[in-house]
Amino acid sequence: MRKRQAKKRPLLPDPKFNDQLVTRFVNNLMWDGKKSVAFKVFYDALDIVEQKKNNDEKSALEVWKDALSNVMPHVEVRSRRVGGATYQIPMQIRPDRKVSMAMKWLIGYARKRNEKSMAQKLAAEIISASKEEGAAVKKKMDTHRMAEANKAFSHFRF
Repeated sequence: MRKRQAKKRPLLPDPKFNDQLVTRFVNNLMWDGKKSVAFKVFYDALDIVEQKKNNDEKSALEVWKDALSNVMPHVEVRSRRVGGATYQIPMQIRPDRKVSMAMKWLIGYARKRNEKSMAQKLAAEIISASKEEGAAVKKKMDTHRMAEANKAFSHFRF
């Protein structure tokens, strides 16, 4: 890289739960710079999760954090050219990349669901991910399966 790496900006914690992870999620959820709309969607989704969940010992925020950890991948495949051939090489994922991939998958597959509002879509995806089912968890499983299938090429690591 020619330029130096950009500094990590500190994130302000969200107003309701005082959690930086929530702010990071809402920043990924946001469209067209409309952060207040994104916060409303997220909080409404957590309210729906609170109503729909069947166990009383966990709060909606804990259910969301469980869903996020269930979607988080541990290994991924990276392409690498070795002597004219391209190999898919399994690699460990950095912790911050794990979190961002999990958030993007959760939001992306929530958007593809067919409930009425975005809050309902997000709530349904959070509930299904916390039970280790749903499209986002399937994406994680596929990523892990791909890495497992290409384990033979791990000696090409860079």
